[in-house]
Amino acid sequence: MLFDTHTHLDAPQFDDDREEVIARAVEHGVTRMINIGFNRETIPSTMKLAESYDFIYAAVGWHPQDAITMQEGDLDWIAELCSHDKVVAIGEIGLDYYWDTSPKEVQHDVFRKQIGLARSLGMPISIHNRDAHEDVVRILREEKANEVGGVMHSFSGSWEIAKMCLDLGFHLSFGGPITFKNAKQPKEVLTKTPMDRLLIETDSPYLTPHPYRGKRNESAHVRLVAEMAAELKGVTFEEIAEITTRNAMERFGISRI
Repeated sequence: MLFDTHTHLDAPQFDDDREEVIARAVEHGVTRMINIGFNRETIPSTMKLAESYDFIYAAVGWHPQDAITMQEGDLDWIAELCSHDKVVAIGEIGLDYYWDTSPKEVQHDVFRKQIGLARSLGMPISIHNRDAHEDVVRILREEKANEVGGVMHSFSGSWEIAKMCLDLGFHLSFGGPITFKNAKQPKEVLTKTPMDRLLIETDSPYLTPHPYRGKRNESAHVRLVAEMAAELKGVTFEEIAEITTRNAMERFGISRI
C-alpha cells in the first residue's frame, strides 16, 4: 500500500496514455495519489482527475514560477475549491530562485497570501522550495505556518534546514533523487528524518528515479523510492510502505483506507 503524495498526472506528457499510467500505478501497489494543480491551467485538470478517480486527491495553489500571473480573485477561487471533499492541501506554493520567471518580491507576496489563506481555512500546505531555503523557512515562521503544517515537497535542503522545517511541524517528502548514486545529502537527511514525519512522492513526470533516470517519471515508480527509503532506514519495504501511507493519510486528513 503506497501513497504518492505529489504527482502531476494531468501533465501533457501523459496525454497519450494517462489511463494506462494510472492503472500501472495501481498494479504496483499505489493506493493513493495527490495530484497538484498549481496555476490557472492545471487547477481545473487536477480537479477533473480527482473527481474521476476515487483514489486521487487534489492540492490546489499558485506555484512561485507563476506568481506573476496571479490575479485578483484567484485566491478566492482557491479558497472556494478548498471546500471540495477531494482537496486536501493548498499547494504547491513557495519560492523558486532557480527559474527567473517571477520577481522575488512577487513570489514572497503570493506565498504569504496563500499561507494566510491556509491558516484561515485550517488546510495543510505543500511547499515548493528551489534554491531558497533560508527565505522559505523565514516566511513560514513569520506567517505562523506551524499552525497548519504541511509537507516540504521533494526536500533538497541540508539537515540543518530539515530540522527547522521539522520544528515548524512539517513532514519531509522524498522522491527520485534519493535513488541517485551521487545524492549524498538527500540520503543523509532521509536517514535522520523521524519515521513519523517521512513521506514519499514521485513529482512525475519529473525527477525519475534510478534506473529510469532521464525518462518520463510516473506514479508507479514511487515503489522505487520506497525501496531506497527502506534500505536507508534499515527496515523492510512493507514497513516503509505502511508508515509513509499512514503518515500521509494523517497529514492530509484522509480517513478512508
